[in-house]
Amino acid sequence: MKKLLLLVCATAMLHIARADEGMWIPMLIGKNYDEMLRKGLRLSKEDLYSINHSSTKDAIVQFNGGCTAEIISSNGLLLTNHHCGYDPIATLSTVEHNYLDNGFWAHSMKEELPAKGVSVIFLERMEDITADVLKAVGNSTGEEYNKKYNDFKKELEEKASKKGKYVANVKDYFNGNQFFLIIYKKYTDIRLVGTPPKSLGKFGGDTDNWMWPRHTADFSMFRVYAGKDNQPAAYSEENVPLKPKKFLPVSIKGVQEGDYAMIFGYPGRTNRYEVSQGVSLAVNEVNPTIVSIRDKRLAIMHSHMMADKKVYLQLTAGYQRIANYWKYFIGQTEQLKRLNIVEAKKGQEAAFMTWASNNKYDASFMKEYDGLFSDYMPYAKHAVYYTECFKAPATARIGALLEPLYKYLSKKERNEDSVKKYTTTIQTEYRKLLKDYEKATDKELLAEMCQMYYNNVPKNQLPDVYK
Repeated sequence: MKKLLLLVCATAMLHIARADEGMWIPMLIGKNYDEMLRKGLRLSKEDLYSINHSSTKDAIVQFNGGCTAEIISSNGLLLTNHHCGYDPIATLSTVEHNYLDNGFWAHSMKEELPAKGVSVIFLERMEDITADVLKAVGNSTGEEYNKKYNDFKKELEEKASKKGKYVANVKDYFNGNQFFLIIYKKYTDIRLVGTPPKSLGKFGGDTDNWMWPRHTADFSMFRVYAGKDNQPAAYSEENVPLKPKKFLPVSIKGVQEGDYAMIFGYPGRTNRYEVSQGVSLAVNEVNPTIVSIRDKRLAIMHSHMMADKKVYLQLTAGYQRIANYWKYFIGQTEQLKRLNIVEAKKGQEAAFMTWASNNKYDASFMKEYDGLFSDYMPYAKHAVYYTECFKAPATARIGALLEPLYKYLSKKERNEDSVKKYTTTIQTEYRKLLKDYEKATDKELLAEMCQMYYNNVPKNQLPDVYK
Protein backbone atom coordinates (compact mmCIF):
# COMPACT_ATOMS: atom_id res chain seq x y z
CA MET A 1 0.00 0.00 0.00
CA LYS A 2 1.28 3.43 -0.82
CA LYS A 3 2.75 5.05 2.27
CA LEU A 4 0.46 7.95 3.06
CA LEU A 5 -0.33 10.03 6.09
CA LEU A 6 -3.77 11.03 7.29
CA LEU A 7 -3.20 14.65 8.17
CA VAL A 8 -5.00 17.94 8.70
CA CYS A 9 -3.94 21.20 7.10
CA ALA A 10 -5.76 24.28 8.41
CA THR A 11 -6.17 27.40 6.29
CA ALA A 12 -7.67 30.74 7.23
CA MET A 13 -9.26 32.53 4.28
CA LEU A 14 -8.42 36.00 5.59
CA HIS A 15 -8.59 39.27 3.66
CA ILE A 16 -4.85 38.95 3.01
CA ALA A 17 -5.39 35.36 1.79
CA ARG A 18 -2.87 34.04 4.30
CA ALA A 19 -2.66 30.30 4.93
CA ASP A 20 -1.19 28.70 8.03
CA GLU A 21 1.19 26.03 6.85
CA GLY A 22 1.50 22.61 8.39
CA MET A 23 0.45 18.97 8.34
CA TRP A 24 -0.85 17.46 11.55
CA ILE A 25 -1.81 13.93 12.50
CA PRO A 26 -5.51 14.04 13.54
CA MET A 27 -5.03 12.10 16.78
CA LEU A 28 -2.45 14.75 17.80
CA ILE A 29 -4.57 17.72 16.72
CA GLY A 30 -4.54 19.09 20.28
CA LYS A 31 -1.19 20.74 19.61
CA ASN A 32 -2.80 23.04 17.04
CA TYR A 33 -6.43 23.10 18.11
CA ASP A 34 -6.50 26.44 19.96
CA GLU A 35 -5.07 28.25 16.93
CA MET A 36 -7.64 26.60 14.67
CA LEU A 37 -10.43 27.79 17.00
CA ARG A 38 -9.05 31.30 16.85
CA LYS A 39 -9.19 31.18 13.06
CA GLY A 40 -12.87 30.18 13.09
CA LEU A 41 -13.12 26.38 13.51
CA ARG A 42 -16.43 25.39 15.17
CA LEU A 43 -15.75 21.68 15.62
CA SER A 44 -14.51 20.04 18.81
CA LYS A 45 -11.44 17.81 18.92
CA GLU A 46 -13.79 14.82 19.20
CA ASP A 47 -15.68 16.04 16.10
CA LEU A 48 -12.43 15.85 14.15
CA TYR A 49 -10.99 12.59 15.46
CA SER A 50 -12.50 10.07 17.84
CA ILE A 51 -12.34 6.31 18.26
CA ASN A 52 -15.36 6.30 20.57
CA HIS A 53 -17.96 7.96 18.36
CA SER A 54 -18.36 9.06 14.74
CA SER A 55 -16.13 11.93 13.66
CA THR A 56 -14.87 13.68 10.56
CA LYS A 57 -12.19 11.02 10.11
CA ASP A 58 -14.98 8.49 9.35
CA ALA A 59 -16.12 10.52 6.33
CA ILE A 60 -12.61 10.89 4.86
CA VAL A 61 -11.42 7.72 3.11
CA GLN A 62 -8.51 6.50 1.06
CA PHE A 63 -9.62 5.60 -2.46
CA ASN A 64 -7.94 2.85 -4.47
CA GLY A 65 -4.65 2.80 -2.61
CA GLY A 66 -3.61 6.43 -2.90
CA CYS A 67 -6.25 9.14 -3.25
CA THR A 68 -8.39 11.03 -0.79
CA ALA A 69 -12.17 10.73 -1.14
CA GLU A 70 -15.15 11.93 0.86
CA ILE A 71 -18.36 10.10 1.80
CA ILE A 72 -21.15 12.58 1.02
CA SER A 73 -24.37 10.68 1.67
CA SER A 74 -25.99 8.24 4.07
CA ASN A 75 -25.96 5.69 1.23
CA GLY A 76 -22.20 5.47 0.77
CA LEU A 77 -21.89 7.96 -2.11
CA LEU A 78 -18.28 8.95 -2.58
CA LEU A 79 -16.64 11.96 -4.21
CA THR A 80 -13.04 11.95 -5.43
CA ASN A 81 -10.94 13.50 -8.20
CA HIS A 82 -11.42 12.60 -11.85
CA HIS A 83 -7.75 11.68 -12.07
CA CYS A 84 -8.22 9.36 -9.06
CA GLY A 85 -11.09 7.59 -10.79
CA TYR A 86 -9.25 7.63 -14.13
CA ASP A 87 -7.85 4.09 -13.93
CA PRO A 88 -11.10 2.29 -12.90
CA ILE A 89 -13.09 4.39 -15.41
CA ALA A 90 -10.68 3.44 -18.21
CA THR A 91 -10.83 -0.22 -17.12
CA LEU A 92 -14.64 -0.18 -17.34
CA SER A 93 -14.50 1.40 -20.80
CA THR A 94 -14.47 -0.33 -24.15
CA VAL A 95 -14.22 1.05 -27.67
CA GLU A 96 -18.01 0.64 -27.94
CA HIS A 97 -18.78 2.03 -24.45
CA ASN A 98 -16.08 4.60 -23.84
CA TYR A 99 -17.02 6.09 -20.46
CA LEU A 100 -13.63 7.75 -20.12
CA ASP A 101 -14.02 9.88 -23.24
CA ASN A 102 -17.81 10.27 -23.22
CA GLY A 103 -18.64 10.35 -19.52
CA PHE A 104 -21.15 8.24 -17.59
CA TRP A 105 -24.08 8.80 -15.21
CA ALA A 106 -26.11 6.10 -13.48
CA HIS A 107 -29.76 7.15 -13.22
CA SER A 108 -30.47 4.51 -10.59
CA MET A 109 -28.41 2.29 -8.29
CA LYS A 110 -29.09 -0.63 -10.62
CA GLU A 111 -27.17 1.18 -13.38
CA GLU A 112 -24.04 1.69 -11.25
CA LEU A 113 -21.04 -0.18 -12.67
CA PRO A 114 -18.86 -2.50 -10.50
CA ALA A 115 -15.30 -1.14 -10.55
CA LYS A 116 -13.21 -4.30 -10.45
CA GLY A 117 -10.12 -4.22 -8.26
CA VAL A 118 -10.99 -0.91 -6.59
CA SER A 119 -10.95 -0.58 -2.81
CA VAL A 120 -11.85 2.03 -0.21
CA ILE A 121 -10.40 2.01 3.30
CA PHE A 122 -11.78 3.72 6.41
CA LEU A 123 -9.49 4.69 9.27
CA GLU A 124 -10.59 2.95 12.47
CA ARG A 125 -7.84 4.13 14.82
CA MET A 126 -4.13 4.93 15.24
CA GLU A 127 -1.73 3.97 18.04
CA ASP A 128 1.68 5.43 18.79
CA ILE A 129 3.92 2.35 19.09
CA THR A 130 7.30 4.12 18.97
CA ALA A 131 8.39 2.75 22.37
CA ASP A 132 7.44 -0.82 21.35
CA VAL A 133 9.39 -0.60 18.09
CA LEU A 134 12.50 0.83 19.77
CA LYS A 135 12.37 -1.94 22.36
CA ALA A 136 12.05 -4.59 19.63
CA VAL A 137 15.01 -3.36 17.55
CA GLY A 138 17.26 -2.42 20.50
CA ASN A 139 20.65 -1.07 19.45
CA SER A 140 20.74 -3.01 16.17
CA THR A 141 21.73 -1.41 12.88
CA GLY A 142 21.78 -2.30 9.18
CA GLU A 143 20.48 -5.72 8.18
CA GLU A 144 19.99 -6.79 11.79
CA TYR A 145 17.77 -3.75 12.41
CA ASN A 146 15.76 -4.45 9.23
CA LYS A 147 15.18 -8.06 10.23
CA LYS A 148 14.11 -7.23 13.79
CA TYR A 149 11.87 -4.40 12.64
CA ASN A 150 10.23 -6.43 9.85
CA ASP A 151 9.65 -9.41 12.17
CA PHE A 152 8.04 -7.16 14.80
CA LYS A 153 6.00 -5.36 12.12
CA LYS A 154 4.70 -8.61 10.61
CA GLU A 155 3.75 -10.09 14.00
CA LEU A 156 1.92 -6.95 15.14
CA GLU A 157 0.07 -6.47 11.84
CA GLU A 158 -1.13 -10.09 11.82
CA LYS A 159 -2.33 -9.82 15.41
CA ALA A 160 -4.07 -6.47 14.84
CA SER A 161 -5.81 -7.56 11.63
CA LYS A 162 -7.96 -10.03 13.62
CA LYS A 163 -8.05 -12.73 10.94
CA GLY A 164 -8.81 -10.41 8.06
CA LYS A 165 -11.49 -8.28 9.71
CA TYR A 166 -9.21 -5.25 9.53
CA VAL A 167 -6.20 -4.07 7.52
CA ALA A 168 -3.34 -3.24 9.88
CA ASN A 169 -0.24 -1.27 8.90
CA VAL A 170 2.81 -0.35 10.95
CA LYS A 171 4.14 2.91 9.50
CA ASP A 172 7.18 5.00 10.33
CA TYR A 173 6.75 8.79 10.34
CA PHE A 174 9.36 11.54 10.19
CA ASN A 175 12.05 9.27 8.71
CA GLY A 176 11.77 6.60 11.38
CA ASN A 177 11.58 8.88 14.43
CA GLN A 178 7.98 7.92 15.26
CA PHE A 179 5.96 4.76 14.58
CA PHE A 180 2.20 4.19 14.43
CA LEU A 181 -0.04 1.16 14.16
CA ILE A 182 -2.88 2.15 11.83
CA ILE A 183 -6.07 0.08 11.67
CA TYR A 184 -8.33 0.31 8.61
CA LYS A 185 -11.53 -1.34 7.45
CA LYS A 186 -11.36 -2.20 3.73
CA TYR A 187 -14.33 -2.35 1.31
CA THR A 188 -13.92 -3.84 -2.16
CA ASP A 189 -17.41 -3.63 -3.70
CA ILE A 190 -17.10 -0.16 -5.23
CA ARG A 191 -19.29 1.00 -8.12
CA LEU A 192 -19.02 3.88 -10.57
CA VAL A 193 -21.88 6.36 -10.25
CA GLY A 194 -20.80 9.21 -12.47
CA THR A 195 -17.96 10.90 -14.29
CA PRO A 196 -17.73 13.87 -16.65
CA PRO A 197 -16.23 13.24 -20.09
CA LYS A 198 -12.44 13.37 -20.30
CA SER A 199 -12.63 16.69 -22.17
CA LEU A 200 -13.96 18.24 -18.92
CA GLY A 201 -12.42 15.97 -16.27
CA LYS A 202 -8.93 16.38 -17.72
CA PHE A 203 -9.44 19.79 -19.33
CA GLY A 204 -6.09 21.34 -20.18
CA GLY A 205 -4.37 17.94 -20.02
CA ASP A 206 -0.79 17.76 -18.81
CA THR A 207 -0.22 21.42 -19.69
CA ASP A 208 -2.58 22.63 -16.94
CA ASN A 209 -1.69 19.90 -14.44
CA TRP A 210 -0.05 21.19 -11.22
CA MET A 211 -0.92 24.75 -12.28
CA TRP A 212 -3.17 27.33 -10.61
CA PRO A 213 -5.83 28.42 -11.26
CA ARG A 214 -7.23 25.28 -12.92
CA HIS A 215 -10.46 25.25 -14.87
CA THR A 216 -11.34 21.57 -14.89
CA ALA A 217 -14.16 19.29 -13.72
CA ASP A 218 -11.67 17.20 -11.75
CA PHE A 219 -14.17 14.92 -10.00
CA SER A 220 -15.76 11.50 -10.23
CA MET A 221 -18.35 9.71 -8.07
CA PHE A 222 -18.49 6.14 -6.79
CA ARG A 223 -20.54 4.29 -4.19
CA VAL A 224 -19.34 1.90 -1.48
CA TYR A 225 -21.35 -1.31 -1.09
CA ALA A 226 -21.35 -3.73 1.86
CA GLY A 227 -22.96 -6.96 2.94
CA LYS A 228 -26.38 -6.80 4.61
CA ASP A 229 -24.58 -6.55 7.97
CA ASN A 230 -22.88 -3.34 6.72
CA GLN A 231 -19.49 -5.10 6.82
CA PRO A 232 -16.98 -5.51 3.96
CA ALA A 233 -17.99 -8.16 1.44
CA ALA A 234 -16.87 -9.30 -2.01
CA TYR A 235 -18.98 -8.03 -4.90
CA SER A 236 -22.50 -9.47 -4.98
CA GLU A 237 -25.79 -8.32 -6.43
CA GLU A 238 -27.17 -8.90 -2.93
CA ASN A 239 -24.90 -6.25 -1.41
CA VAL A 240 -26.41 -2.95 -0.28
CA PRO A 241 -25.11 0.64 -0.12
CA LEU A 242 -22.90 1.24 2.90
CA LYS A 243 -24.39 3.06 5.89
CA PRO A 244 -21.39 5.14 6.96
CA LYS A 245 -20.67 6.26 10.52
CA LYS A 246 -20.35 9.81 9.19
CA PHE A 247 -20.83 11.66 5.92
CA LEU A 248 -20.12 15.24 4.87
CA PRO A 249 -23.27 17.23 4.06
CA VAL A 250 -22.88 19.32 0.91
CA SER A 251 -23.92 22.97 1.06
CA ILE A 252 -25.01 24.80 -2.08
CA LYS A 253 -24.81 28.20 -0.38
CA GLY A 254 -21.18 28.72 -1.34
CA VAL A 255 -18.48 30.36 0.76
CA GLN A 256 -18.15 33.86 2.14
CA GLU A 257 -15.11 36.06 2.68
CA GLY A 258 -13.44 35.07 5.94
CA ASP A 259 -14.99 31.58 6.15
CA TYR A 260 -12.78 29.00 7.83
CA ALA A 261 -11.47 26.22 5.60
CA MET A 262 -9.27 23.19 6.15
CA ILE A 263 -8.00 20.19 4.23
CA PHE A 264 -8.43 16.74 5.77
CA GLY A 265 -7.11 13.77 3.86
CA TYR A 266 -4.35 11.52 2.57
CA PRO A 267 -1.62 13.63 0.96
CA GLY A 268 1.44 12.20 -0.73
CA ARG A 269 4.95 12.51 0.64
CA THR A 270 6.87 15.62 1.57
CA ASN A 271 10.64 16.09 1.62
CA ARG A 272 10.37 19.58 3.08
CA TYR A 273 13.02 18.74 5.70
CA GLU A 274 15.59 17.78 3.06
CA VAL A 275 19.06 19.24 3.64
CA SER A 276 20.61 21.70 1.17
CA GLN A 277 22.78 19.00 -0.42
CA GLY A 278 19.67 16.91 -1.11
CA VAL A 279 17.85 19.82 -2.71
CA SER A 280 20.89 20.56 -4.88
CA LEU A 281 21.00 16.91 -5.97
CA ALA A 282 17.29 17.02 -6.89
CA VAL A 283 17.60 20.26 -8.88
CA ASN A 284 20.76 19.41 -10.78
CA GLU A 285 20.66 15.65 -11.20
CA VAL A 286 17.60 13.66 -10.12
CA ASN A 287 14.69 15.76 -11.41
CA PRO A 288 16.16 16.52 -14.88
CA THR A 289 17.01 12.81 -15.29
CA ILE A 290 13.47 11.72 -14.42
CA VAL A 291 12.00 14.26 -16.85
CA SER A 292 14.24 13.21 -19.77
CA ILE A 293 13.45 9.49 -19.25
CA ARG A 294 9.73 10.13 -18.97
CA ASP A 295 9.82 12.31 -22.08
CA LYS A 296 10.91 9.23 -24.02
CA ARG A 297 8.51 6.83 -22.30
CA LEU A 298 5.53 9.11 -22.91
CA ALA A 299 6.43 9.66 -26.58
CA ILE A 300 6.60 5.89 -27.22
CA MET A 301 3.32 5.19 -25.41
CA HIS A 302 1.55 8.11 -27.08
CA SER A 303 2.45 6.94 -30.59
CA HIS A 304 0.95 3.49 -29.98
CA MET A 305 -2.10 4.82 -28.11
CA MET A 306 -3.00 7.23 -30.91
CA ALA A 307 -2.79 4.43 -33.49
CA ASP A 308 -5.29 2.10 -31.78
CA LYS A 309 -8.24 3.06 -29.55
CA LYS A 310 -8.12 -0.29 -27.76
CA VAL A 311 -4.44 0.28 -26.88
CA TYR A 312 -5.32 3.81 -25.82
CA LEU A 313 -7.88 2.54 -23.29
CA GLN A 314 -5.50 -0.12 -22.00
CA LEU A 315 -2.51 2.18 -21.46
CA THR A 316 -4.10 5.57 -20.78
CA ALA A 317 -4.21 5.20 -16.98
CA GLY A 318 -0.51 4.27 -16.87
CA TYR A 319 0.29 7.10 -19.26
CA GLN A 320 -1.58 9.53 -17.01
CA ARG A 321 0.36 8.36 -13.93
CA ILE A 322 3.69 8.85 -15.67
CA ALA A 323 2.70 12.23 -17.10
CA ASN A 324 1.40 13.44 -13.74
CA TYR A 325 4.79 13.43 -12.04
CA TRP A 326 6.65 14.26 -15.26
CA LYS A 327 4.93 17.64 -15.06
CA TYR A 328 5.43 17.81 -11.29
CA PHE A 329 9.21 17.41 -11.50
CA ILE A 330 9.44 20.04 -14.24
CA GLY A 331 7.54 22.56 -12.10
CA GLN A 332 9.30 21.63 -8.87
CA THR A 333 12.73 22.17 -10.42
CA GLU A 334 11.71 25.56 -11.85
CA GLN A 335 10.42 26.80 -8.50
CA LEU A 336 13.33 25.47 -6.43
CA LYS A 337 15.65 27.40 -8.73
CA ARG A 338 13.49 30.53 -8.88
CA LEU A 339 13.18 30.74 -5.10
CA ASN A 340 16.89 29.86 -4.61
CA ILE A 341 15.95 27.16 -2.10
CA VAL A 342 19.45 25.65 -1.91
CA GLU A 343 20.86 28.91 -0.50
CA ALA A 344 17.81 29.35 1.75
CA LYS A 345 18.39 25.86 3.17
CA LYS A 346 22.06 26.65 3.79
CA GLY A 347 20.98 29.71 5.76
CA GLN A 348 18.56 27.64 7.85
CA GLU A 349 21.25 25.03 8.52
CA ALA A 350 23.75 27.69 9.62
CA ALA A 351 21.15 29.20 11.95
CA PHE A 352 20.38 25.76 13.39
CA MET A 353 24.06 25.05 14.09
CA THR A 354 24.44 28.43 15.81
CA TRP A 355 21.35 27.73 17.93
CA ALA A 356 22.66 24.25 18.82
CA SER A 357 26.05 25.63 19.82
CA ASN A 358 24.51 28.37 21.96
CA ASN A 359 22.35 25.79 23.73
CA LYS A 360 25.20 23.29 24.13
CA TYR A 361 23.75 20.68 21.75
CA ASP A 362 25.97 18.61 19.49
CA ALA A 363 25.17 19.44 15.83
CA SER A 364 28.42 18.12 14.38
CA PHE A 365 26.46 15.58 12.32
CA MET A 366 25.44 18.44 10.00
CA LYS A 367 29.01 18.60 8.72
CA GLU A 368 28.86 14.95 7.64
CA TYR A 369 26.27 15.58 4.92
CA ASP A 370 28.86 16.98 2.48
CA GLY A 371 30.82 13.73 2.61
CA LEU A 372 27.74 11.51 2.45
CA PHE A 373 26.31 13.25 -0.63
CA SER A 374 29.77 13.41 -2.24
CA ASP A 375 30.08 9.62 -1.87
CA TYR A 376 26.58 9.08 -3.29
CA MET A 377 26.84 11.46 -6.26
CA PRO A 378 28.60 9.01 -8.64
CA TYR A 379 25.67 6.58 -8.21
CA ALA A 380 22.75 9.02 -8.12
CA LYS A 381 22.09 8.90 -11.86
CA HIS A 382 22.27 5.09 -11.87
CA ALA A 383 19.65 4.88 -9.12
CA VAL A 384 17.23 6.98 -11.15
CA TYR A 385 17.92 5.19 -14.44
CA TYR A 386 17.39 1.81 -12.81
CA THR A 387 13.93 2.62 -11.44
CA GLU A 388 12.67 5.02 -14.12
CA CYS A 389 14.28 3.51 -17.21
CA PHE A 390 15.47 -0.08 -16.82
CA LYS A 391 12.32 -1.13 -14.93
CA ALA A 392 9.95 0.94 -17.09
CA PRO A 393 8.77 -1.81 -19.50
CA ALA A 394 6.23 -4.27 -18.09
CA THR A 395 8.49 -7.04 -19.45
CA ALA A 396 11.31 -5.98 -17.10
CA ARG A 397 8.99 -5.82 -14.08
CA ILE A 398 7.51 -9.23 -14.92
CA GLY A 399 11.02 -10.65 -15.15
CA ALA A 400 11.93 -9.11 -11.79
CA LEU A 401 9.04 -11.00 -10.17
CA LEU A 402 10.95 -14.24 -10.71
CA GLU A 403 14.09 -13.19 -8.82
CA PRO A 404 12.99 -14.21 -5.28
CA LEU A 405 11.93 -17.66 -6.54
CA TYR A 406 15.17 -17.98 -8.53
CA LYS A 407 17.24 -17.24 -5.41
CA TYR A 408 15.20 -19.66 -3.31
CA LEU A 409 15.52 -22.49 -5.85
CA SER A 410 19.30 -22.03 -5.89
CA LYS A 411 19.42 -23.15 -2.24
CA LYS A 412 20.16 -26.78 -1.43
CA GLU A 413 17.34 -27.08 1.08
CA ARG A 414 13.85 -26.10 -0.03
CA ASN A 415 10.26 -27.25 0.44
CA GLU A 416 7.15 -27.26 -1.71
CA ASP A 417 5.15 -24.98 0.61
CA SER A 418 7.69 -22.20 0.21
CA VAL A 419 7.83 -22.71 -3.56
CA LYS A 420 4.04 -22.47 -3.68
CA LYS A 421 4.08 -19.18 -1.72
CA TYR A 422 6.59 -17.72 -4.16
CA THR A 423 4.67 -18.87 -7.23
CA THR A 424 1.33 -17.65 -5.86
CA THR A 425 2.82 -14.19 -5.30
CA ILE A 426 4.31 -14.22 -8.80
CA GLN A 427 0.98 -15.19 -10.38
CA THR A 428 -0.94 -12.50 -8.46
CA GLU A 429 1.50 -9.73 -9.35
CA TYR A 430 1.83 -10.99 -12.94
CA ARG A 431 -1.91 -10.60 -13.50
CA LYS A 432 -1.72 -7.02 -12.23
CA LEU A 433 1.23 -6.19 -14.50
CA LEU A 434 -0.53 -7.54 -17.58
CA LYS A 435 -2.70 -4.43 -17.43
CA ASP A 436 0.39 -2.40 -18.44
CA TYR A 437 1.56 -4.91 -21.05
CA GLU A 438 0.79 -4.28 -24.71
CA LYS A 439 3.16 -6.27 -26.90
CA ALA A 440 4.15 -3.73 -29.58
CA THR A 441 4.44 -0.85 -27.11
CA ASP A 442 6.43 -2.86 -24.60
CA LYS A 443 8.77 -4.21 -27.26
CA GLU A 444 9.73 -0.68 -28.31
CA LEU A 445 9.93 0.49 -24.69
CA LEU A 446 12.22 -2.39 -23.74
CA ALA A 447 14.60 -1.69 -26.63
CA GLU A 448 14.70 2.08 -26.13
CA MET A 449 14.98 1.94 -22.34
CA CYS A 450 17.79 -0.63 -22.40
CA GLN A 451 19.64 1.58 -24.91
CA MET A 452 19.02 4.74 -22.86
CA TYR A 453 20.23 3.00 -19.69
CA TYR A 454 23.40 1.83 -21.46
CA ASN A 455 24.16 5.27 -22.91
CA ASN A 456 23.71 7.25 -19.68
CA VAL A 457 24.85 5.04 -16.81
CA PRO A 458 28.63 4.87 -16.16
CA LYS A 459 29.99 1.76 -17.88
CA ASN A 460 31.59 0.43 -14.69
CA GLN A 461 28.14 0.42 -13.05
CA LEU A 462 26.30 -1.51 -15.75
CA PRO A 463 25.03 -5.01 -14.84
CA ASP A 464 26.80 -8.03 -16.29
CA VAL A 465 24.01 -8.60 -18.83
CA TYR A 466 25.44 -5.72 -20.93
CA LYS A 467 28.66 -7.65 -21.45
